[in-house]
Amino acid sequence: MPKVAIIGTTAWGITLGMVLANKGIDVRLWARTEEEADRLIKKGPDPRQLPNVVFPPQISITASPEDALSNVVAVLLVVPSQTMRQNLLIIKSHISETMLVINASKGLEYGTNKRMSQVIAEEIPPACYHNICVLSGPNLHKEVLAGLPASTVVAAKNLTIAKKAQKLLAAPNFSVYTNNDVVGVELGGALKNVIALGAGMVDGLGYGDNAKAAFITRGLTEMAALSLALGANPLTLSGLSGLGDLIATCASPLSRNHFVGAELTKGRKLQDITSTMAGVAEGVATTAAVNDVAKKLKIEMPIAEKMYQVMYNGADAKQVIGELLGAQGRHELSGRRWNLKSFLRRPGKNNRSNGK
Repeated sequence: MPKVAIIGTTAWGITLGMVLANKGIDVRLWARTEEEADRLIKKGPDPRQLPNVVFPPQISITASPEDALSNVVAVLLVVPSQTMRQNLLIIKSHISETMLVINASKGLEYGTNKRMSQVIAEEIPPACYHNICVLSGPNLHKEVLAGLPASTVVAAKNLTIAKKAQKLLAAPNFSVYTNNDVVGVELGGALKNVIALGAGMVDGLGYGDNAKAAFITRGLTEMAALSLALGANPLTLSGLSGLGDLIATCASPLSRNHFVGAELTKGRKLQDITSTMAGVAEGVATTAAVNDVAKKLKIEMPIAEKMYQVMYNGADAKQVIGELLGAQGRHELSGRRWNLKSFLRRPGKNNRSNGK
């Protein structure tokens, strides 16, 4: 059987390791320190995130990058997005051009505003670029661990590479689809976390399902508009990494980003909330990056802007959500520099909408 390295002992990283191990694949799980590796070997994963998980024999744990990446067919990068680059600096000399390089982290790097595949491409050897893939979808780790049916999508510029990753990752209750829109798949996974923060606020304020459905739908339109501006196919946002992940993250109490949004409506400070969580809410840092990108491109993204105001400028969540839900209605696809209305054009008609 093939050997696979997983970089990151996050809940999702361990979950993917369990999926692969259950297929009989030899999984090397890399921990950043000897202390962490020893703790995982002796006590197993954190029961707050992964209760009742026992590592099977197919999973070995090491703090040595060389041991983790020796003779593997693929390396899965499953670390918080804000630590992706520093982790790559440690392991990149052990990545070879024969390995699939699969990013399973969902976020934008704060400061550079880059997608994870862009960060990876800047750090790994140039001969490995063609093997970069991105994995994204509605994949709440506790449900996947429980063996409940789940689907995801893996994207690569070359569909042949995506199909190799698909074959490696697919399992009886874990369906893997392919795509070649790397930008769209990656942005869907990152941007939905921003919207999930607001959906958590809507629920925390008790505004009901009508309000949340409207909020999610407007959020999806913002996601599609920014993705289009950054070179994605907006139709990708109707797929698993966009709409699919958005629904799961906005609706489920298992979502960390939804949890943060709901807790903010109780008057808690962001630092207090995140410091007591077992995992990382990727939407927090990604909101700052998205807000910066939108300003630079002069794209109208009211939800992202309001989420930024709540988390970083102390705006009142109730007032912000009220403003978003009570906004004056207009054409659904309108927005400054969105260009989405261009998709309404019909051949032979003089429709010169510029998205305003």
